[in-house]
Amino acid sequence: MASRTFRIKIPATSANIGPGFDVVGLSLSLHLTLTVLQPPPSDAPYNAPQLRYTGEGAAEVPLDAYKNLTTRVALYLLRCHGIRLFPSGLVIDVHNEIPFGRGLGSSGAAVIAGVLLGNELGALHLPRARLLDFALMVERHPDNVTAALVGGFVGSYLRELDDAATQAASVPLSEVLPEYPPDAGEDWGLNPPVPPVGIGHYVRFGWSDSIRAVAIIPRFELSTATAREVLPLQYSRKDLVFNLQRLAVLTTALGQSPPDPELIYEAMKDRIHQPYRKVLIPGLPEVTSLITPMTHPGLLGICLSGAGPTILALATHGFEAIAEDARSIFKEKGVDIDWKLLTVVGGSVVE
Repeated sequence: MASRTFRIKIPATSANIGPGFDVVGLSLSLHLTLTVLQPPPSDAPYNAPQLRYTGEGAAEVPLDAYKNLTTRVALYLLRCHGIRLFPSGLVIDVHNEIPFGRGLGSSGAAVIAGVLLGNELGALHLPRARLLDFALMVERHPDNVTAALVGGFVGSYLRELDDAATQAASVPLSEVLPEYPPDAGEDWGLNPPVPPVGIGHYVRFGWSDSIRAVAIIPRFELSTATAREVLPLQYSRKDLVFNLQRLAVLTTALGQSPPDPELIYEAMKDRIHQPYRKVLIPGLPEVTSLITPMTHPGLLGICLSGAGPTILALATHGFEAIAEDARSIFKEKGVDIDWKLLTVVGGSVVE
């Protein structure tokens, strides 16, 4: 049997998109790409996987297969199917374009890369819905991982499960992806919890081909955990209705051609997470209120990308003016930014 090479490509994602907190996601044209060389089976001594990493985060990503998020997820998938080890001599070259800790789905992409890698190495041929179950056992929120897997503009929810499935789905992450100790042998961490079937469900919405995404990326990281800590445990009925009304409109409005700036700008407003996260992101209130369709022709709407600190501006033209004026506003707050013009893309591929 000859050696085998395959490639896995996963897009960046932006979650929430204004009022759709933990509900909608968007796949964008930055990618995490794995090029995998799988040598043929041999009688030689076992060799652990070799990881090589370039691009965003290369200086901080662990290259030990038992510490790296993507390979740990892949091993989780394999062990749930009775395969205890990676193939011997595996070489994985990773190139990453997705900034870490910026609200562009870097961890979700790593998780999807892991489930696709495990599925491919184990020749498991799992359907997309089952791959999503495994991803949700690790990520626990469906918006980023669903958009990364299926692509486009996606709405998702977690199904209410029976008691046994609910118990399985609530297993601590430390049991799903344990931290491997330095002396862990091949028998350590076997028999991980298997995800219940049908945790997550999704639908793809329409998307106008004329819309691009301007990602305005502050030069500091913000962890999702920190961004969640500032959120309240309860909301008023008024604020919930405010978001529900706008989300109901937004999911159709972004698929219309030509898109309506007046309709979309108002529909991308939020009262569930952005007002509380402004304390973590200097300049957020000013950018989202001063850059409007009236001041910047071509702009449709503007919002926090995921947990932030990236701000996402959806527009049909005028991209540079939007980004450079955002840069000026952030500069007044002592924050430097980078910006990228992105398109909405399809989901993950294995080739």
